[in-house]
Amino acid sequence: MGGAFDPIHTGHLLAAEAARDQYELEEVWFMPSHQPPHKAKAGVSGEQRLEMVKAAIQSNPAFQPLDIELRRGGISYTVDTMKQLLAEHPAYEFYFIIGADMVNYLPKWEGIDELVQMITFIGLQRPGSMLELDSLPEFIQDGVVLAEMPLVDISSSLIRSRLRQGKSIRYLVPDAVYDLMIRSGAYGIHP
Repeated sequence: MGGAFDPIHTGHLLAAEAARDQYELEEVWFMPSHQPPHKAKAGVSGEQRLEMVKAAIQSNPAFQPLDIELRRGGISYTVDTMKQLLAEHPAYEFYFIIGADMVNYLPKWEGIDELVQMITFIGLQRPGSMLELDSLPEFIQDGVVLAEMPLVDISSSLIRSRLRQGKSIRYLVPDAVYDLMIRSGAYGIHP
């Protein structure tokens, strides 16, 4: 599961667990991107986002942090990440967990022709995003499976907006992430 995780929130964890459970995945690797191709620069450093990921997933032994994209630097294209992971773990079968908004965007992904040969995408329905699998090219449709999850209307941009407005984000992020944000002053949060 890749993304900016700017910050990681309970919706990310629910999505990962839904995909893990429904497709009997042994592990879910959380890979904070260095620079997503479709988003502006992250609100905090990659190191801070990785620390928040570690804090968020520490209680689930099936969840693991992976800093592959942070170490590589530059724009984080999934195709590059998957080539590297497949070279390092040739016996593994990989899935890539994404929200419905990203499923609809797959035709624009860098190297999508190669990606659908390397991995299976697990698409999760999100509030406000219509999953239009039938509108995708057939070669992409064949590389996507769907998972159900509780519909939770939480996003990293909502959390950052609430912080700018001085509103609480407690319970939108795991307690360990909230505590880390306060201790580090991430996003200008204060107790």
